[in-house]
This record gives sequence, C-alpha cells and structure tokens, in this order.
Amino acid sequence: MARRGVPQGRHVHALTARGGIGLEKLFPGFLDELTAAGVPHGDAQNDEEWYLDGHKMARASAGLPVYFMTRPVIEHVIRQRVRALPNVTFVSGADVTGLIAQDGRITGVRAGEVLPADLVVDATGRGSRAPHWLGELGYPVPDETTLRTDTVYVTRLFKGRLDGLMAALAASYPGHHRAGTAIRQENDQIAVMLVGLLGEEPPTDDEGMLAYASTLPAPQIAEVLRTAEPLGDAAKMRYPASSRKHFEKLDRHLEGLIVVGDALCSLNPIYGQGQTMAVLEAELLESVVEAGPERLTERFYRANADVLDDAWRLVAGGDLRFPEVEGERSPRDVEAGKYLTRYRAAAAVDPVLGGAFLRVSNMVAPIASLFAPEMQERVRAADRQ
Repeated sequence: MARRGVPQGRHVHALTARGGIGLEKLFPGFLDELTAAGVPHGDAQNDEEWYLDGHKMARASAGLPVYFMTRPVIEHVIRQRVRALPNVTFVSGADVTGLIAQDGRITGVRAGEVLPADLVVDATGRGSRAPHWLGELGYPVPDETTLRTDTVYVTRLFKGRLDGLMAALAASYPGHHRAGTAIRQENDQIAVMLVGLLGEEPPTDDEGMLAYASTLPAPQIAEVLRTAEPLGDAAKMRYPASSRKHFEKLDRHLEGLIVVGDALCSLNPIYGQGQTMAVLEAELLESVVEAGPERLTERFYRANADVLDDAWRLVAGGDLRFPEVEGERSPRDVEAGKYLTRYRAAAAVDPVLGGAFLRVSNMVAPIASLFAPEMQERVRAADRQ
C-alpha cells in the first residue's frame, strides 16, 4: 500500500546495480526476496532499450542487474527485514515536532512524548524540518545549492508485456524537453512515465498521453499506451529543483543529529539514483558508527560529501546541458559537456561506450571513467564512422 508523505510513491522506481549490491550486503538474501515477490530484473544494457539524445544505444551484456518495482513492494521487503531485528521497535503515527539538546549534543526528540536518543537520523525527505530546528537551537543552518528544471512527471500503470524488454527509456536533451519510459514491474504490470521539463508538461488523459509519447524516440512507450489495458488513473508529480544542503561546510554541529536521503540531497528522480544514494549513506553511517562516537556527526558529513559529489556532478552535468537551467558553468564544464554529447551519439555504435555510461548511471563507476583515454579514443573512432 502506498503511504502518505511520499509524492513520488506512484511513480517509477528502479534499484540500480550498486543499490542492489548495498541492500544485499545490509540484508543478505534481499534480492532473492525481491524476485520471490515477483519483481522482474535484467541487464541494464542488454534487456533495456536506451535512447540518448535521440540515438538508440547499442545493446550488449553489461553485467549490471537492475530491478524495477513499485515502491510499496521494496518498502515492504525492507520493512519486514528491519521489523525482524530484535533490537528495533517501530513507533507508528508519531509526528516529530522538535529536537531536544543539551551541552552540544542531541538527547532526544519531541513526538507527543519525549523520546530519548543518543543518535537521531532524519530521513524525512525534502520536507525535513532539521534546518529550522537547528536554527531554533542556535546552531548554524547549512547553505543550499539548487538546480531548477521545473520537471513534471505523469505515470500510469497498464496490464501487459513489453516485447521481451525490461524497459524502454528515452532521455530528454537540449532542444527536446520531453522524456519517457515504459518499464516492467511485478504482477505483469507496465509502468509508463512521461516527463516534461523547462515548461513542458505531460497530459494525464488517454489521447494527450499518447500524443505526447508519440513525440519520443522510443516507440515502445506509445505502443503500450495504444494497446495495453490501463490500471487506474494517471498520477502527476512536480519536481521544481534538485537541491543539496552543505552540512559538511558547517563549523559547528549538533552532535548526534544525522540528516540523510532527500532531506540532505534531493536528486532529480529522472536520473533514478535516489534509492541507491540512500543505500550508500546507510553503508557509510554503519562504518562511521562502528568507528566510535567521537565527532560522529562531523565525520559522517565530511565522508558523505565525497559520496554525494559524484552523484551531484552527474545530475548537474545533465541539467546544465540545458541553457535554460541557471547554474555555474566553467570552461572545463562546457568542454566536458561537448565531449559527453559526442559520447552519447557514439554509444549508438559502440556497446563498450554504452556499458561504461550505464556503469556510471548505476553508480558502480565514477563519472571520471567516461573520460579515460580508452573511452576518448572510442568516441573519436565513432566520430569517424
């Protein structure tokens, strides 16, 4: 069942290869449980059809297992695993209204009653009140970086199949502010998501969705809308901007308060990395806590800045390709953008380039790997074809 407070809950969710590795480490047997729940999975390059800048990526096996599911399914599997831990208690229906602190460290939260705590993790999403509460307690509030794209999502579920594919995905690019995907989910469902940014807005009616999808380079998306049986109405969500709060730059912290997930860094869902970022932060928090309590909060934020940097570079690099998006672009950024435009076109004829691109988007390789000498030579070779 979808839950309140999760506006993206009815939209497309993917567990990247790196996210799967992390969840399997945290919960051994997790991926088998997803499969047992009917969640389909396949190779990110061989079983999906990608369109980058209108070019169809060459398909090959990349060794990148990706899982597609509705959000309630993955939340249910995680919740059941956590609920089985003997030292975990769930408190339902609680509304945290403030923090309690003494002598520079957190001692609890207010949630109808006082809940004492040595460590509080705020994973409440983009609506987090942590900066407000820190200000009330006299602590500095982090600066925030934003990238505004005014993205709008429309998603609808259908009964059917997808011609043997796991997914068909068409990305937006400069001059074409529309994107979309059709993906398989559990229970023989297909989720179709249409995306518009920078003034484009997908419609929610049958005729309008089909007309919109017909402008995308991936023909499978319109074909699903044309032939498959709809399951319920379309859902719409607006995502104004990606944002990152720079807790790592603060010179003073409330010891014992850790902000994670979208409450710390909210990445445009079009890049599909939100769940994986949460997994990476859970792994990091585990290692920081195991290292001892001394300066735990500061150590977490500084180490997590490195985790966030690569994901933010990927998102910023994608969003700042659009001249309408405000943000700083150094000459180096401009040259990198030109190279990656050539790279996307080259991936249509060289599957090695496509696989490397997907390793980056699946967060198993850094974005710098796309600029390796071997990759640059492959791009030049594709240019000559």
